[in-house]
Amino acid sequence: MWFKHLHLYRVHDTPALDRDTLSEALDAQAFRPLGGVEAKRMGWSAPAGRGSEQRLHEIQGHRLLSALRQERLLPAAVVREEVEARASDREAAEGGPLSRQQKQALKEQVYEEFLPRAFVRTQRLDLWWDTGRGLIGVNASSRKRAEDVLDLLRQTLGSLKVTPLATKATPTRAMTEWLRQPDERPAALELGDQVELKSNGDEGVLRGRQVDLDGEEIQTALSAGRQVTRLAFTIDEALTLVLHDDLAMKSMRFADALLDEASQTDDGDDPILRLETDFALMTQTLSNTLEQLIDWLGGEATPAAPTP
Repeated sequence: MWFKHLHLYRVHDTPALDRDTLSEALDAQAFRPLGGVEAKRMGWSAPAGRGSEQRLHEIQGHRLLSALRQERLLPAAVVREEVEARASDREAAEGGPLSRQQKQALKEQVYEEFLPRAFVRTQRLDLWWDTGRGLIGVNASSRKRAEDVLDLLRQTLGSLKVTPLATKATPTRAMTEWLRQPDERPAALELGDQVELKSNGDEGVLRGRQVDLDGEEIQTALSAGRQVTRLAFTIDEALTLVLHDDLAMKSMRFADALLDEASQTDDGDDPILRLETDFALMTQTLSNTLEQLIDWLGGEATPAAPTP
């Protein structure tokens, strides 16, 4: 259950919901598999998996929710090829080209026929809600998928006002300075071996993996005016991540010592207890890490107008 990615949001003016009320709301929006002609669907699932019906776990104000997203994979090229074949047959039979409206109707017909036979992809997306700090973090590989989960939560609650978490110093500015001036780098920050640098001109993007981030090549790129938009590092020996310019935390890896502590906890083979133990340890580490990271970035910026 350990998160691999994290997109962070500040929560605004959300009414306090007790555990029972929120659980009932989640149950009302429970996930159901796709119907025959549906292209995609989302709903809430049990974080502990199929053996559980509990859709909400809460540990000391930290809430864990899991959404399931299903979509049918119907490649546009497959639809286009079939439409072209059918259009060609009709044009030959009718002795003239089809109109744009006729081709569009043919496309819709092919789509409806092929959709029930398309492969179905299911994706789990976890949400961490720190009610004490008013923060939400979504474990999703992209901002778009994180927004999908927030839309589902907004629909579940009736309203949800959030804005992406922002800091006074932009991640790009801070990461660039960390590489440019090693002496100013936070003591608890240990550089990794991945970096992405962008220029203001047309030179494109420079990406490096398994490189010495304090090496001459990186310093030369910085001297030429490039800015750091992604950087791999470890915070306080507890969490390794790649920080992006939008404050997204990707490719997260928790310290072996923490994972060992979780694995040594006696859970009596109870999957619920195992999940909640892991969640408690993870959120404690994330909370400490975020507090430190936000401090390094000058503190939290005044949020923009929230999305209702």
